[in-house]
Amino acid sequence: MATMIVETIKQAIEHSGKTRAEIGRETGVDVAVLWKLVHGGTASVQTLDTLCGYFGLELRPKRRKGKSRGNDR
Repeated sequence: MATMIVETIKQAIEHSGKTRAEIGRETGVDVAVLWKLVHGGTASVQTLDTLCGYFGLELRPKRRKGKSRGNDR
């Protein structure tokens, strides 16, 4: 799960059209941490949450195929 979150943030950074320096200034996240994320590293939950908010990303439960959600009667 964490790998998927980091990969999604990495893609958001790379496709944002902004430099890591700009993202760092706008989020307060150190540029070294952004570099680490883009190059396969990870970061604290707080930092990942900050970046998710900045890029408009959110976690949602994954739908399970063939599983009822309890709404059937």
